[in-house]
Amino acid sequence: MFSQTAEYALRAAVTLAEAGESLSTAQLAGRTQVPAQYLSKVLQQLHRAGLLQALRGKYGGYRLARPPQDITILDVVNAVDPLQRIRHCPLGRPAHAHALCPLHRQMDQALAQIEQTLGAQTLAAMLELGQPGPELLHLGQPVADG
Repeated sequence: MFSQTAEYALRAAVTLAEAGESLSTAQLAGRTQVPAQYLSKVLQQLHRAGLLQALRGKYGGYRLARPPQDITILDVVNAVDPLQRIRHCPLGRPAHAHALCPLHRQMDQALAQIEQTLGAQTLAAMLELGQPGPELLHLGQPVADG
């Protein structure tokens, strides 16, 4: 359901929340098991969205721009790969020009529930689930140890 970019963004955000301090891209790449070049682009997107602060200098890196309890999972996902609600019927039928057909209305309601759930879950809540290693952030896919 989530793109790889969204998954990487979630890993980075939760790792920064857990660290409580700034981390370099290299440090984040190592902790999150994300390729550094890809992660750098993701971090820039999170920074542009106002979720991260970029710190320059010898001890620079990235840190959360707000406390973990003030950043939702939806904030992180929408910063890099926004959820797309269904605004019009993709079938293009004239009868559906002003309202969604029953199928697409149900699909949009499901998307609304996902938005609501992700919007209610904060980075701080993710930390309360346990140590948020990469296995917790693979969105249901187990990660091999090693």
